[in-house]
Amino acid sequence: MKVWYYSLIFIHMKAINFNPVDFEPVRQIALQFPDSSDSLSHYDTPSVKIKKNLLCRLHENGEWIAIRTDFESRERFLEEYPESCFITPHYKDYPYICLYVNSYSKELLKEVLETGFNAIKEKKKN
Repeated sequence: MKVWYYSLIFIHMKAINFNPVDFEPVRQIALQFPDSSDSLSHYDTPSVKIKKNLLCRLHENGEWIAIRTDFESRERFLEEYPESCFITPHYKDYPYICLYVNSYSKELLKEVLETGFNAIKEKKKN
């Protein structure tokens, strides 16, 4: 019982320190896709969804943005843009890629968001 209690305290001590302005360039591009809308995700971080599917969100630590993609594109982005793209252990088994805030070009951001939008559309077809 004590182990659970201490684990619960650790979860609530998680650093939540984000600036919604850091998400604005992502938001502006993501909201151009059909059926996209502003939303809030974990810890009330800003996000954009396609219908009910998460396309992207600002992480609660304010250091990076998680964006939906597909596994093949993710591997390519990781290889071609190691200074901007990475994955965390949490996203290892999910089709998302992480981009450091303010470390990506507008072209890279558009390309990653487009792969995410297409992955969501493709999922809906199947």
